[in-house]
Amino acid sequence: MKYSENIKPISYLKSHASEILREISKNKETLIITHNGEAKVVVQDIHVYEQIQESLALLKILAQSSSSVSSGKIKPARTAFKDIKRKIEKRNR
Repeated sequence: MKYSENIKPISYLKSHASEILREISKNKETLIITHNGEAKVVVQDIHVYEQIQESLALLKILAQSSSSVSSGKIKPARTAFKDIKRKIEKRNR
């Protein structure tokens, strides 16, 4: 999808709101709304938005993991699982 093909002025949004919502939901497209010739907002299907947010969350986790590895803040999985098991056993006492 080319974003440049999905740019509409706010007046179009005002007069075609129902039609825009149907199309965006159906085609999973993103629409850029302009105001005074300047891009101001993005309208997109909620499922597309959720997928993007999930992807961003995963990328953040990967970046944090990479940072932890680089700074040496890691331990072997076996040790991590033993630590978790000890904490669970301690809480269950």
